[in-house]
Amino acid sequence: MKKLLILSALILGLNISSNAQGILGKATSIATSSGFDVNSLTSGILGKLTPALSLTAAQKPKVTTIVKDFLVQKAAALATKKTDATASATKVSSLLSGLKSKLGTALTVAQLAKFSSLKPATNTPSNVLSQLFY
Repeated sequence: MKKLLILSALILGLNISSNAQGILGKATSIATSSGFDVNSLTSGILGKLTPALSLTAAQKPKVTTIVKDFLVQKAAALATKKTDATASATKVSSLLSGLKSKLGTALTVAQLAKFSSLKPATNTPSNVLSQLFY
């Protein structure tokens, strides 16, 4: 009976794990289809944030996850821009405030202040950090 229960729990765990990976894959594909390459943008952004904010080894995975989640959600919001521009803009604005809030849990106060100062003056496509602020 114990073996059957353990086997059932193992199968259930594997099923949930595979579904979670499928959802992340779908979200990433939506982001890619709307003009975002989430993985390369995340790498580029972290390439700039890591030295600028002096991220520690413990902070880097947390910040990476926060940035990647933000980019996926932003891409999904921007995908609706053609059909409902106002709702899309509102959603992106909400995501930006959520990004700062989530980063506040992973960064120190000084790092968060420095992060805010990294905002480019204009939305420049060549500056990867523009994807976080605009």
